[in-house]
Amino acid sequence: MLSVWGIEGIPEVTAGDDVAELISAALDVVSIRPRVAYSTGETGEALRDGDILAITSKIVSKAEGRSIRANDREDAITSQTVRLVASRTHPGGVTRIVENPLGLVLAAAGVDASNTPDGTVLLLPVDPDASARAIAEKLRARYGVTIGVIITDTLGRPWRTGQTDVAIGAAGVRVLDDLRGSTDANGKRLDVTAPAVADEIAAAADLVKGKASGMPVAIVRGMGHLVTTLDEPGARALVRPSAEDMFRLGSAEAYAEGYAAAIAEQTTAEQTTAERTTAAESTSD
Repeated sequence: MLSVWGIEGIPEVTAGDDVAELISAALDVVSIRPRVAYSTGETGEALRDGDILAITSKIVSKAEGRSIRANDREDAITSQTVRLVASRTHPGGVTRIVENPLGLVLAAAGVDASNTPDGTVLLLPVDPDASARAIAEKLRARYGVTIGVIITDTLGRPWRTGQTDVAIGAAGVRVLDDLRGSTDANGKRLDVTAPAVADEIAAAADLVKGKASGMPVAIVRGMGHLVTTLDEPGARALVRPSAEDMFRLGSAEAYAEGYAAAIAEQTTAEQTTAERTTAAESTSD
């Protein structure tokens, strides 16, 4: 049975806070005063072996001091852009889909201006996998249980309206359930099936965390078969290298790139023809 519920009592996070300690403090109150879980009616007790904590990246970023002064959010987005994938102009401005330093392809490079003081924006953690590992190590040591940690952020998706939470950091969790090489119920070989289970857990957790609920952390129980050692590859393993992406550019950007390449090729051909003509004329003289 899968159970998912949010952890109450986590205060506003500021730079220098210890996220693991804040979670522990909230969990300790819950263990003294059990409450009803949001999903199944199970009491919200302390952590068990096999539990997975889904933590909103925003509180990790705040704790790690990733808030910066930025009167112009666009400048902050530019500073976090490794590669422009697509951009679209609309009445409210310009939306940019970019690759950021983490290799993630998302709107606005993950720069967040919501729920931050005026004149500031929040960047994603520098290394979400390392952040998840540090939190998992502390909570495993404190409670003596083997748990996993996923750090989540909200992304849009190609060909789909709306957004969903995905895993941008993970520790102690198998992020990909690779079924390639096995067979289905009818004995047919599976060649491409590899569910991104960390993303699925992140999305499930977001159903109880929400965007304005004041509960940035959720416990996911019932997926213990995915919890493993802290040496397991993190969420970075889910990022497809851009060279392997079949849709590396937006349509307008791909057209512009192809057009520029064609013009360059034509110019080179014209220059080569002119040079040959000049050489031929010199020879005839």
